[in-house]
Amino acid sequence: MASNTCMYCAPSIFRFGRHRSPVVFMTRPYSFRPIYSSGAPTLRIVSVHSKKPYSGKLATTSETDSPTASAIDFLTLCHSLKTTKRKGWINHGIKGPESIADHMYRMALMALIAGDLPGVNRERCIKIAIVHDIAEAIVGDITPSCGVPKEEKRRREQAALTEMCKILGGGMRAEEIQQLWAEYENNASLEANLVKDFDKVELILQALEYEMEHGKVLDEFFLSTEGKFQTEIGKSWAKEINSRRKSLLADKTKRSN
Repeated sequence: MASNTCMYCAPSIFRFGRHRSPVVFMTRPYSFRPIYSSGAPTLRIVSVHSKKPYSGKLATTSETDSPTASAIDFLTLCHSLKTTKRKGWINHGIKGPESIADHMYRMALMALIAGDLPGVNRERCIKIAIVHDIAEAIVGDITPSCGVPKEEKRRREQAALTEMCKILGGGMRAEEIQQLWAEYENNASLEANLVKDFDKVELILQALEYEMEHGKVLDEFFLSTEGKFQTEIGKSWAKEINSRRKSLLADKTKRSN
């Protein structure tokens, strides 16, 4: 997500206070270090049952190997997707901006309601939309203005995703998440093309909504996506949003005169 300045490119659970390390509630021990920050303290693992710091004593086999425990650990980690706000909006002074999960949810809705396209698997589009930013649960919303090179950003997100899939316990579902994420990153299918467009459509739709709600001009989000849509649906939806914006700006100019 484009923005002018970079502020706290990590989710809130990984922002370190002066005398405390971050907390993630897990049922099992993990040797885990946030990969976007050099020299940062490791996570303090806390039991979801006792809420006491992990003592170093391994849990029983039934506790550590339970698919149920793995699922809850994974979902707990994903909580930060609901609470981490998108940095581009923060940097533009938007109060109460959308979270990463908000963004992905509306993209999934786009995949759900879009018209049928030959050769495009709607269910796969929905899945890609849900997981395409999932690694941000660990690395946060790294924007272009953070100064992180594209390849480094990808490395951090790949490492985060690998760690998340380990927490999930591996297996078929973890492999599917990895595959969906890589497909999106590589723009490797018709489904990925479409979801890439939904990512940009959701961005400019949100920008238009914030312009209306907050009286701001958010030109950079429209300029950064201009001419970059790959599919007819993406192009037509973007055209409609830009047309509505043009009309609103024209009305605003008339009222000011």
